[in-house]
Amino acid sequence: MITNVSLVSVWVKDLDESLAFYTDVLGFSAGDDIMLGEDFRWVTVTHPSQPELHLHLTTPSKPLSDDLIAAMQRAQLEGGLPGVGLNVDDCRKTFEDLSAKGVEFLQEPEDRPYGVEALMRDNSGNWMVLVEPREYTPEDFEGVSFD
Repeated sequence: MITNVSLVSVWVKDLDESLAFYTDVLGFSAGDDIMLGEDFRWVTVTHPSQPELHLHLTTPSKPLSDDLIAAMQRAQLEGGLPGVGLNVDDCRKTFEDLSAKGVEFLQEPEDRPYGVEALMRDNSGNWMVLVEPREYTPEDFEGVSFD
């Protein structure tokens, strides 16, 4: 029986730069950083409050096909790959703190029926959503537009 999610892969452009971004800027802890053969480096980070969930930072590379690698690299250059959602205790304060560290935001904190949300990019261009969650019901979404 499945008990939980333990690993999520995030496609990045450069492993060293992304490891620094996730640890130094976002506050994750470094996890594994090992070479598996000559051509594959396994890099993970975890959040201190959720050490059972590993983010696997990986680059588009073999054994993927050349066509898929090229397509993923194009999507990275366009900033078109999704990343992860992160819960925060104070979205506006987190926005200020990360903005001061040079993080690119696509959307400043906004009130939503489910909480306060901001949209940022990691250093590889992946979209990441920050949410300060709150209780909600389906009725809270009536007449709401997310334009």
